Amino acid sequence: MTRILMALMIALSSLASAAPALAQDGPNAIEPDRQILVLLRQIPAHYRSDSSFDGSYSDGMNRAARERLGRKIAREHKILFVDSWPMPVLGLDCLIMAAPDAQSTAAVAAEIARDTNVEWAEPVHLYKTMSGPLAYNDPLLAVAPAARQWHLLQLHQMATGKRVTIAVIDTRVDASHPDLSGQIATNQDFVIGHPAGAEQHGTGVAGVIAAKANNGMGMVGVAPGARLLALRACWQLSGTRGSACDSLSLAKALHFAIEHGANIINMSLSGPPDRLLGSLIDTGLARGATVVASADSDEAGGGFPASHAGVIAVSDRATAAEPQGVVSAPGSGIPTTQPGAKWYLVNGSSYAAAHVSGLVALMRERHAGRAYAPLAFVSMPGEGRFIDARASLSQAARPCDKTCQRMQTARRAAN
Repeated sequence: MTRILMALMIALSSLASAAPALAQDGPNAIEPDRQILVLLRQIPAHYRSDSSFDGSYSDGMNRAARERLGRKIAREHKILFVDSWPMPVLGLDCLIMAAPDAQSTAAVAAEIARDTNVEWAEPVHLYKTMSGPLAYNDPLLAVAPAARQWHLLQLHQMATGKRVTIAVIDTRVDASHPDLSGQIATNQDFVIGHPAGAEQHGTGVAGVIAAKANNGMGMVGVAPGARLLALRACWQLSGTRGSACDSLSLAKALHFAIEHGANIINMSLSGPPDRLLGSLIDTGLARGATVVASADSDEAGGGFPASHAGVIAVSDRATAAEPQGVVSAPGSGIPTTQPGAKWYLVNGSSYAAAHVSGLVALMRERHAGRAYAPLAFVSMPGEGRFIDARASLSQAARPCDKTCQRMQTARRAAN
């Protein structure tokens, strides 16, 4: 009896040494990229143990025969037999095997395919679905004009504004708002004599530009991957939704934005021309910043700073009466952030400009940080120019052309 037990142990030991170093815990325990499919021709019906084979494994004797053959093939090629599956519509049985990590599945499959019992063998291939990303779960996205007019979700498949810094020169932004927390790199106050907590206009502009995406609340900014410099240079007027700024506060905020390398400077405001502010804007442009301002349809050229050379002037209306160079962007019925963890609907060129600042952030990400990337437009006779957001973002990824190179040379010379 002892000799018989010893002989069995030796036999089992030799079988174990011939097997690959893989644990057989069922097909789910083996990664698909290690699996090989081995296809065998099914046993003809008149040779089966019963003649009513229905593609299931109720035919135990035939399954046992298949698996015996599968295990034999696995032993001969030093791989692991995992499972089997009938494919009666092809007249084939599929054996699932697994190769050790050290072996190429393609090479093992090619070797097994030469076996006379095998129709063919191939590695398990991996595929990917071709659907886009899941829709955002932010409830107000559905009513945002940019979601429809600019196809915001499609834009975000190309860029979200990562590594782009946007200075929002405005009233105080509510940095603790749940749609803005974590989006603001710094929060500075340059206003003297008008202390205040979070204010409506700046918070709303910041939300249009960079409100967080996919956080289950509120809306989505045009550039949720961007980071903001919230620079208070204006203050909310008591008892109204209006705001005011002075040139000193604006100059301080502009200077801070330039010194701290803002890629984009958003100025959703308008007033008289100012030499100091104009000089600062020129310096910012020369250093590669993009300046975006809201246009005032009641002022010549859209008012200042919209009328200043090099500034992108934006209106919420596309009409033939708009000054030369003014562009149109969504600015009516815009859902955005409000102080106190609230949201509301806003209108006006301030928010149209915020849309363009967000779009430029997407373009700068696609344009590898380069400052010059022209906007694309759709012109409607008698109605003005509408920004084509998708075309703008698509062309931003193209190599720097001659115009772009001239702009970069001029900026380097100005520095």
